[in-house]
Amino acid sequence: MIITIFTLFPDVCDNYLNSGIIGKARQSGNIEINCVNIRDYAGNKHNRVDDKPYGGGTGMLMQAEPVYSCVCDYMNKIAENPRLIYMSPQGEKLNQELVKELSRESHLFILCGHYEGIDCRALEKLSEEYDYSEVSVGDYVVTGGELPALILTDAVSRLIDGVLPNSDAYTLDSHWDGLLEHPQYTRPENWRGKRVPETLLSGHHANIEKWKSEESLKVTSAKRSDLIKP
Repeated sequence: MIITIFTLFPDVCDNYLNSGIIGKARQSGNIEINCVNIRDYAGNKHNRVDDKPYGGGTGMLMQAEPVYSCVCDYMNKIAENPRLIYMSPQGEKLNQELVKELSRESHLFILCGHYEGIDCRALEKLSEEYDYSEVSVGDYVVTGGELPALILTDAVSRLIDGVLPNSDAYTLDSHWDGLLEHPQYTRPENWRGKRVPETLLSGHHANIEKWKSEESLKVTSAKRSDLIKP
């Protein structure tokens, strides 16, 4: 899979994506992630890409042309028409089902706004010409699209073959099957008077799996009862 992130702060994205599991996956070639600087398409000597919004308001707005030119330039470099995601608090809320869907794409474009966002004419034009959608990481606002883009990239990347050791590394996670994950324990067996459940020490595979399923349901019922289908 190839993920291309369009941002004003490519170094910020690369710093995170070059570390940990995702960094190792990039180095091994299991996934390709490119961070593209929208300022390279500013078209002026100061690399300015923002201006005051018409109608007033606090903050600056990213101009339409640099954003549109940047995305189109990369679209024209590839034969396919990849999915274009704009990270926006107005978009579809990200969940595991959407992550699964996006992980099946061969190439994913992620657009990051900043300041007060992007001139809506660029977004309208992109939505008319490409497979465009908006995705939100929650009902709140952050200073730019970089953190949401990294969340999406991380969530999608870990489902790509070779990024994690095996499918158990994500199919047993919370939300994969609609429930939350069961409690986890490691050594020592007795920590400050709290012991690891005997079932997990028994070596009886069937009983352990039954315990995990039951505990998963208990955790979901206690913490996120809304996830349990009636």
